[in-house]
Amino acid sequence: MPKLLIGLGLAVLILTVYTLVDCALFDRNRVRGLPRWVWILVIVLVPLIGPLLWLFVGRGRGTTPVGRSFRTVAPDDDPDFLRSLNVDKDDRERLRRLEEDLANLDNPDATDKKTPEPGEGEQPGRRDV
Repeated sequence: MPKLLIGLGLAVLILTVYTLVDCALFDRNRVRGLPRWVWILVIVLVPLIGPLLWLFVGRGRGTTPVGRSFRTVAPDDDPDFLRSLNVDKDDRERLRRLEEDLANLDNPDATDKKTPEPGEGEQPGRRDV
């Protein structure tokens, strides 16, 4: 029986220290119910109930900014990030040409190059100088 009481006392002490540190470092705008200093007094003066009250009542949930959610957005889907990029006309033209060249690779009729005859051009394992 004494071992059980020592174990429970240690668990309550660890919970109290955890909630005390959590309350002291928690964002002031998210604390609910009471001012932070009152929560600290409740945690210290009311052994088991104080820390549990802090965890379930005093610890506020994060507030969502208006019009936003907590969903992470990839940079190419974030309009603010895209506006912050300085893409000038030359870069856009170069990108357009590269995309066109890539599309032409998929469509052999669109290329101007002559297809090499068998035996001409590169052969596997051979390096022409």
